[in-house]
Amino acid sequence: MNSDHSTLFESSIQSLKFLHRGKVRDLYAVGDDKLLVVQTDRLSAFDVILPTPIPGKGHVLTELSFFWFRKLGHVVRNHLTDIAPESVVAPSERAQVAGRAMVVKKLKPLLIEAVVRGYIIGSGWNDYQKTRAVCGIELPPGLKQAQKLPQPIFTPAFKAPMGEHDENITFAEAEKLAGKELAAQVRDISIRLYTEAADYAATRGIIIADTKFEFGVDDKGGLVLIDEALTPDSSRFWPAAQYRTGTSPPSFDKQFVRDWLETQPWNKKHPAPALPPDVLRKTSEKYREALRLLAGS
Repeated sequence: MNSDHSTLFESSIQSLKFLHRGKVRDLYAVGDDKLLVVQTDRLSAFDVILPTPIPGKGHVLTELSFFWFRKLGHVVRNHLTDIAPESVVAPSERAQVAGRAMVVKKLKPLLIEAVVRGYIIGSGWNDYQKTRAVCGIELPPGLKQAQKLPQPIFTPAFKAPMGEHDENITFAEAEKLAGKELAAQVRDISIRLYTEAADYAATRGIIIADTKFEFGVDDKGGLVLIDEALTPDSSRFWPAAQYRTGTSPPSFDKQFVRDWLETQPWNKKHPAPALPPDVLRKTSEKYREALRLLAGS
């Protein structure tokens, strides 16, 4: 499935038991208690996986997640292990995992997505215009699009089954799904993770407008940060130099792709149109630039 060494649309690892193919990640079992997570170069837009992979994207997501897991390890435990991905697959499969995979602890994922918003944009802005609230949180009147909020807010979502949209929920509904104590823990840790990351990113010329964390629990019920952390796929990164209140700033992610797709005669259902080379190149550059600015690599 590789078009070249640097691009992987879909992994095919025969030496491990295949578990699940998500929009971007492929999961395999490593024994009974660990997983191999392979970050492919797939890109989804409007909840449809596009037929054209983005060169280097999986490497960027992996490197950036490692960077944040290390940087924020004092706030909450994460699911990383010290096991090299190359060591758990057959020699002929090492190229598929090099630089784009991690071996992680297998945990029970929570059904809530932990979304933190520091700025009012996207679905939050749409909700605010209708109800002056986001996920049941009342906000001050007169906010403009992309405005910084007085303080970051926790706006959980219910993790929808594959192919369906995640659904914004209130904190009370999150408490029903996770239990009161755990929901409060998720909220407090998520806000702390976001705040520390946003403060750091600001020193590197990037605004983190919002982000989404995922958590699991270990067999003792302890909370662990899983999945990816603070990447352009799970966050809105804006270049601080181009930020203006009242308009949606350009972002370090698939915005080029979304903008191009909006001009195409496409009904936002599978199959999506193939991406032209210039859109691929610009999108790939945006991902790499986010990594360079934040992690210095």
